[in-house]
Amino acid sequence: MAAAAAAGSSPGSRPGDSPEGPEGEAPERRRKAHGMLKLYYGLSEGEAAGRPAGPDPLDPTDLNGAHFDPEVYLDKLRRECPLAQLMDSETDMVRRIRALDATYTIRKMKNDFRKMEDEMDRLATNMAVITDFSARISATLQDRHERITKLAGVHALLRKLQFLFELPSRLTKCVELGAYGQAVRYQGRAQAVLQQYQHLPSFRAIQDDCQVITARLAQQLRQRFREGGSGAPEQAECVELLLALGEPAEELCEEFLAHARGRLEEELRSLEAELGPSPPAPDVLEFTDHGGSGFVGGLCQVAAAYQELFAAQGPAGAERLAAFARELGSRYFALVERRLAQEQGGGDNSLLVRALDRFHRRLRAPGALLAAAGLAEAATEIVERVARERLGHHLQGLRAAFLGCLTDVRQALAAPRVAGKEGPGLAELLANVASSILSHIKASLAAVHLFTAKEVSFSNKPYFRGEFCSQGVREGLIVGFIRSMCQTAQSFCDSPGEKGGATPPALLLLLSRLCLDYETATISYILTLTDEQFLVQDQFPVTPVSTLCAEARETARRLLTHYVKVQGLVISQMLRKSVETRDWLSTLEPRNVRAVMKRVVEDTTAIDVQVGLLYEEGVRKAQSSDSSKRTFSVYSSSRQQGRYAPSYTPSAPMDTNLLSNIQKLFSERIDVFSPVEFNKVSVLTGIIKISLKTLLECVRLRTFGRFGLQQVQVDCHFLQLYLWRFVADEELVHLLLDEVVASAALRCPDPVPMEPSVVEVICERG
Repeated sequence: MAAAAAAGSSPGSRPGDSPEGPEGEAPERRRKAHGMLKLYYGLSEGEAAGRPAGPDPLDPTDLNGAHFDPEVYLDKLRRECPLAQLMDSETDMVRRIRALDATYTIRKMKNDFRKMEDEMDRLATNMAVITDFSARISATLQDRHERITKLAGVHALLRKLQFLFELPSRLTKCVELGAYGQAVRYQGRAQAVLQQYQHLPSFRAIQDDCQVITARLAQQLRQRFREGGSGAPEQAECVELLLALGEPAEELCEEFLAHARGRLEEELRSLEAELGPSPPAPDVLEFTDHGGSGFVGGLCQVAAAYQELFAAQGPAGAERLAAFARELGSRYFALVERRLAQEQGGGDNSLLVRALDRFHRRLRAPGALLAAAGLAEAATEIVERVARERLGHHLQGLRAAFLGCLTDVRQALAAPRVAGKEGPGLAELLANVASSILSHIKASLAAVHLFTAKEVSFSNKPYFRGEFCSQGVREGLIVGFIRSMCQTAQSFCDSPGEKGGATPPALLLLLSRLCLDYETATISYILTLTDEQFLVQDQFPVTPVSTLCAEARETARRLLTHYVKVQGLVISQMLRKSVETRDWLSTLEPRNVRAVMKRVVEDTTAIDVQVGLLYEEGVRKAQSSDSSKRTFSVYSSSRQQGRYAPSYTPSAPMDTNLLSNIQKLFSERIDVFSPVEFNKVSVLTGIIKISLKTLLECVRLRTFGRFGLQQVQVDCHFLQLYLWRFVADEELVHLLLDEVVASAALRCPDPVPMEPSVVEVICERG
């Protein structure tokens, strides 16, 4: 083995071998020695070298090999590696790619910086060469540069002198051609030089000629300015040229404003002519456009030109301009207000708001130029005033709509009686009135909401963000209308005596229900809708919803109470006339119920149906089982009198009155005009109490015969048979009718009552 090792190592260690020998001899000997060693140890070439065998250079899965194939490599990984190893391989590959990218970038940056350093070195060398050449050229041309500078100065001086000598002819030519601005500029350039050298004869002559020409120029400019045929920019140019020629500024200022006044007054006269009876005035939008483009545009031009020309006048000049604008502006505002007043009749605000928006926008520019004149503030006040007037107009429109609804209801209630046909019911009329009023309210809110639209220029003003919404729309329009509606409804309750009969009772009932519905729901809905649309702010005092609801409920209560009084008065009049127009002493024996009593029952039934259309039934006390069949309880009074009368002395009438008065002390007191509740039973109870109380008082004023008393018994029993079912407590009807018959018995010289069975037969037959 030592000999083999010595044989394998001897070819590279022999002193006689030289690197300059033949190229193929040394490698060939080394390969033979390695081959012998591999055969001896049984190793491959890589193992013989002491390291593992290297990869196959033709392996397509070797990442570092020249024959690497990605598809084959991926297929091998998918076949041989589990999912976890695949993910680890992906992570390792990404890390190695990033490392290679970083290495490549750093290597590239090093190369780039190395190139940049070389270029900077070359640039520094070139700059040094250029600096050296420049210094040598400057040194060579130094003398020539000084001579050129002197010659240039002489040339410039000669040109100035030439300009001065040619100045009179130039000025004359400019004046002849109308190039006044060029002439003034020539004069301005030469004036200082001529003033400085006026002691020299040549310059003095030039100056005199120029002064003559300048005077003629100033005269022509003044003539052109005074003629006023040109526009504001041309006149401003004339003034500017005159100021440049040294004309007095104060005098020019007055003339400028005077000419401007003439032009603006012509615009005002044109606007005023449009307001005349003929030709017809244009719509408000065209009017404001005409005023904005004519008067307001002209005023802006005048203000801008004045401030540019007469800025040297200081505060006095500014105040003069402000007074000028304030005076003409007030006249323009008066014309605008006259035209806006003609738009107060319509209900649509869209055209009016657009006109106000343009009017307000047009006055922003003069308001900024002439802050002291207060034009923008005055325009805002006009817009606010128009908005308040429109709120008042819409309030009047809502009131008129409400009165129109009442007129329609009156006509609908009267139509069946006139035409002989059935009209709409109260519930339908109530629904129509409520929906009509609500639609008018919504339309008014939509119309005035245009004043607060975001695209309107004045909507961001404090008035339209606060007071207009809370005090104007909510309080002035909505709350004002609701209170006006309640006051109008209450006015039907304030008519004294017979005059109140002109109001149909059904209208009183309908208005009462309308106000009650407003108290329960409508007021809250309307105010919530208003607050949401106009974002009413809390810092302004507003009427609480509860206060308005209380007012509406009180109005409904008064109307319903008045309805009870009116209907009670109608029935009472029938009963009063039936008692007063009859001779009760000579009345025949009753055989039937009087017709007026039947009419009372019919009218009461009709009222019950009418009230039931709008109000709920209400609560009644438990009815006795014999209410309709009960023999009239007033006979107890008569029977008591018949039972106690024989024991009396001849002063029996005094004793009978005493007994009646004692009985009243122990009977329940009946409040005829007690408060009326919002239900049908309470309303009918009030009407029947008034009617029966009237009957009682009329009976007390008459004297009855035997048959007259019996007729009263029959009538009262008939009323008892039908009226008890309409009231809350049937005992109330019994007590009142008992008192009627008892009062008639007290006023009867021969109080012999009719047998109860006979009374019942007559009433059943009637």
